[in-house]
Amino acid sequence: MSLEKAEPASLSSFRNVKRKAVSLTSESLVKISHLTADSTFPLVIEPVLDQMNLVTWANSEREKLEALLLKHGAILFRNFRIASVGQFEQFARAISPDLLDYLERAAPRTEVGKNVYTSTEYPADQRIPLHHEMSYSHNWPTKIWFHCVQAAAQGGATPIAEDRKVFQRLDPKIKEIFMRKKVMYTRNYGEGVDLSWQDVFQTEDKSRVEEYCRQAKTEFEWKDHNRLKTRQIRQAVAVHPKTGEMVWFNHAHMFHISNVEPAVREALLSEFKEEDLPRNAYYGDGTKIEDSILEEIRGVYDELAVTFRWQEGDIMMLDNFLASHGRESYVGPRRIVVAMAELYTNKEI
Repeated sequence: MSLEKAEPASLSSFRNVKRKAVSLTSESLVKISHLTADSTFPLVIEPVLDQMNLVTWANSEREKLEALLLKHGAILFRNFRIASVGQFEQFARAISPDLLDYLERAAPRTEVGKNVYTSTEYPADQRIPLHHEMSYSHNWPTKIWFHCVQAAAQGGATPIAEDRKVFQRLDPKIKEIFMRKKVMYTRNYGEGVDLSWQDVFQTEDKSRVEEYCRQAKTEFEWKDHNRLKTRQIRQAVAVHPKTGEMVWFNHAHMFHISNVEPAVREALLSEFKEEDLPRNAYYGDGTKIEDSILEEIRGVYDELAVTFRWQEGDIMMLDNFLASHGRESYVGPRRIVVAMAELYTNKEI
């Protein structure tokens, strides 16, 4: 039988039946629901039986889960008693056996399993805007999973946004100029601020960095005192390889200096020339992106953000084309781990 029931005919009937048991074989094993009555993003899947093995079930239902992910963009698996990073890794590999390394890093992370990493290790008081994983690169994961090992006492949500709606909501004039000009990212390593090139490329060998940059169509320049400057032109939008849908897909609003808190921005600009900033973003022709446009883009993401409180054991699976994610600030210990899979390479840039 189908994993997902037919959608209700009306909103009122949906409110009357929030959760339905669904049959995978001759018995009902999971129930499907949504976080709110007026949205199917994300889909929520929970077990009917307390001792149900999520890994075994996912192995047998991989194709159906793939179809649901393409339809909804995000799935939250809740109350499956996932109590360890190892179990989380097994689940992710049940969907995509070959998990990815995290190269060309934009944020500090620690590997806690085989290709399983901590979420971004920024200070707890910092908020991370919604974005697609590695949309600044020439390749990126198609799937990404988050697992809540420890929920923060306060805050710490991972808001998500449905990027079909983001693309629709953006001003056509903004889309046109970005699609025409694309986005240029610049990074300066070795200035004592931000990540080092050794951390980003996970090597001490300059020749390996150079080879990666050549393959990634990234310009690079070695400077004195073991410093490195890179520049790369990337897409502003991307087309989903399976659905053919176009989505907003770039890191301009993340890399741009306007994304930095005012006090820190002022300090950076007093210490560095603009071309020497640790990271920045421009239009693909090298001209400046207006701060107001980037604020409008961030505003669209914020308007469409869906936020829920993590429960320990939760797993959230995202299609990295169809859903973006961020992080709220938080208080108290918090531990979210991440896995990525199915590398997509943009051959048009």
